[in-house]
Amino acid sequence: MNTHSPNSFLRRSKLVTLELRKEPQESYRGAVRTVSSQSLFQGEHEIGIDHAGSLYRLKITRQGKLILNK
Repeated sequence: MNTHSPNSFLRRSKLVTLELRKEPQESYRGAVRTVSSQSLFQGEHEIGIDHAGSLYRLKITRQGKLILNK
């Protein structure tokens, strides 16, 4: 049986969201070189990546997600 009310769950989820937002995103992005997907794909929906002699395919799905296949 569920003893929690929906309101208590919402309050807790908002607190977690606020705690996660305390860390600035720039600190992570500054440590890793960031390239926009728009500049990588340049209007295409699939690109090839050569890595150590293997070809990988990076695709944008209809839902806008990225999939990497070997």
